[in-house]
Amino acid sequence: MAKFMLLLHDRPKAFAGLSPAEMQQIVLKYVAWGRRLRVKKLMVEGHKLTENPGRVVRQKRGKPMVSDGPYAESKELLGGYYIVKAKDYDEALHLALDCPHVAYGTIEVRQVDEV
Repeated sequence: MAKFMLLLHDRPKAFAGLSPAEMQQIVLKYVAWGRRLRVKKLMVEGHKLTENPGRVVRQKRGKPMVSDGPYAESKELLGGYYIVKAKDYDEALHLALDCPHVAYGTIEVRQVDEV
């Protein structure tokens, strides 16, 4: 089976204004989804990223430069990821379509190149 990375892009406003109880219900949906994949031995790993926006490294005028980013005014921020096992893109997309994150942002599905 191949590995696929599900990159979870959040819409910053998707979780704004939710009560702690509402957030807990959402978290439980993610936990249940992950549990279902673990039982089927399809989950490799997954992590939520911290609220810190991180740093971006890019080349500028031939030299690597580090900057803060991405910025809060971005329409979507990378909020976490899962690595799952699937026989092909169709199966990986099927897993992504069942992920609760679809309701709160977008999921980018990429196959991991095992070199």
